[in-house]
Amino acid sequence: MGRHAASTGKSLVVLKAAVLLWAGVLGVRLIQLQILDHARYAERSAKQAVAKVTLAARRGSIYDRNGNLLALTAPVRAVYVNPRMISQPAVAAEILARVLELDRTPLESRLAAAVASRRGSLLIQNGISYKQAESLRKFRFDWLWVETKHPRLYPKGTLAAHILGGVDAGQHGNFGLEQALDEELAGVPGLAEVIRDAAGRFIEQNVKQPPLDGTDITLTIDERIQQIAEEGLARAVASRGGATGSAIVLDPENGDILALASYPTYDPGQPVRSPKELELRMNQAVSVPFEPGSVFKVVTMAAALETTSLRPETVIPCGNGSINLYGRIIRDHHPYGLLSMADVLANSSNVGTIQIALKVGARNLNEYVRRFGFGRKTGLPLPAESPGRVWDLKAWGKTSIGSVAIGHEISTTTVQLAQAMAVFANGGRLVRPRLILSKRRPGQEAVPEPVAPPVRVIQPETAITMRQMMEGVVLHGTGTQAKLAGYSAGGKTGSAQVWDPECRCYRHFYNSSFAGFAPVTRPALVVVVTINRAPVFGGVLAAPVFRDITSNALRLMSVHRDLPDAPPPREDTPAAARGPAIAAPGPPDPFPPLPDPGAPLRAASLEVWGPTVPDFHGKTVRNVLEESAALGLPVEVLGSGVARAQVPPPGEILPRGQRIRVQFTR
Repeated sequence: MGRHAASTGKSLVVLKAAVLLWAGVLGVRLIQLQILDHARYAERSAKQAVAKVTLAARRGSIYDRNGNLLALTAPVRAVYVNPRMISQPAVAAEILARVLELDRTPLESRLAAAVASRRGSLLIQNGISYKQAESLRKFRFDWLWVETKHPRLYPKGTLAAHILGGVDAGQHGNFGLEQALDEELAGVPGLAEVIRDAAGRFIEQNVKQPPLDGTDITLTIDERIQQIAEEGLARAVASRGGATGSAIVLDPENGDILALASYPTYDPGQPVRSPKELELRMNQAVSVPFEPGSVFKVVTMAAALETTSLRPETVIPCGNGSINLYGRIIRDHHPYGLLSMADVLANSSNVGTIQIALKVGARNLNEYVRRFGFGRKTGLPLPAESPGRVWDLKAWGKTSIGSVAIGHEISTTTVQLAQAMAVFANGGRLVRPRLILSKRRPGQEAVPEPVAPPVRVIQPETAITMRQMMEGVVLHGTGTQAKLAGYSAGGKTGSAQVWDPECRCYRHFYNSSFAGFAPVTRPALVVVVTINRAPVFGGVLAAPVFRDITSNALRLMSVHRDLPDAPPPREDTPAAARGPAIAAPGPPDPFPPLPDPGAPLRAASLEVWGPTVPDFHGKTVRNVLEESAALGLPVEVLGSGVARAQVPPPGEILPRGQRIRVQFTR
């Protein structure tokens, strides 16, 4: 018995020692976990339970000047399942069909097939609503999740594609304004912590830094005019041929671009899949320079009016269609003998223009080329804008003055031509074209973009004279197909042969252009159309596009007509003899008849108030302009030679806001 008690006591001692030892080990381990290694294990635990995620910022929207959406970012939600984790496809189908309002039977078949094939992911439906997404999230099934993406959407399709550009898979801008203004449009991403349980299921999300949405951009573009320009350009190329083209509609007073079209176009919502598609994204109006040809003659004429004694009525020898310029023979499309300066422009005489340029001189001509903005970027917020090319004067050869005068040995872009044409339209000032009307940061008011101050390029009287000369181009020159119904218009055609670097020669394809404005007295719009590698001249191809775009744009802008409509029929005239009734302004006659120089001009019935109209009959253009300037009377010159007819006739009262239209013939 004593021996048994001693043994039991000894066992208890051993047990107590073991317990104490185990307690000591646990204590040491707890001290290690709770004190010594607490920070390390806490960090590991936090990493397993908490994950940091980036919260995407909403990319800024892009609007036209009237508030129409051109580009936006909207959430698109999609529901997915993991078939490997679905034990009962029928139950899963019932739940999903009820929330998503789907047919349960085909959905169950899809789920069963996916479960059988052990697929890891199956898209159930794309584009579900926010309410549906929240309903599904509340179930917290480990086999079900909802993904939210924010794609870039372009609700107008291809409209203004070359202005807008696009974004890549990472929502970074490429091409157009999306690229140029990427940082402003993108905004600043936010940061959140997502807490999950041991199975990786979502429990809670804590936003540490909310995202800052991108800046909204309002453009100067009018989507209606943009569509007119794009459609007109596409029709012309489809019907008459050409490789590429561009068109610009510009407000000459402030430089606002109302339309900027480039052909061919593309869908900005689609990614680039081939080098050919990459070429489609080239903005022809901004990034592709070309030799302008005869449209450039307006710069030569303006330089002559400013630096020489030449006037519109000055007679210019045109050499019967050719000129020998330092051994180089330059020819005209018609063997003209003598032409007035105005008719040199109207008929686009190369020889006459070169004769005028020789009087201007190379130095003056080069200066005015640069004054009009050629050879430097306009500053539009679009990537890859080309400055064109203007050679330094020291690089000119002997015959360069002749080439530059008629738009060769120089390259320009369509937007530069529009900027130059605006100089004549606004009274002689160079205004910088602009594409951004305002910007609005999240939670703030829209801030208008500053307008660059205009720069005086030519004198106001030079601009007025040039407008009158360019109206002659439309009335009786190479641009008759640009004539508008109800509006006066002026401009210049251009047809530059395309240089082929392979044969080092000019091919029988043309950069066909028309650059103009309307109405003549106070232009509301400048419109420039260029079609590259065209088989026909600018007066045949580009001028009708100008006519269609300008007529529709003026109508949309409610610009008052400045040409009188036909007089209303007398009440006693039989209806059959009257012809169709005259309705409100409609689409222009595609081929309006030219005025007969010998026919008498007629005046519309207007408010009688103003000075008495003098008699200009038999006087030269210069005499009429001098006399009208002395009397402070606005005069519109039609043709050249001596005055044969005028509206209003001598002795009548000039109505308020009207001008005297004088027809000159030889």
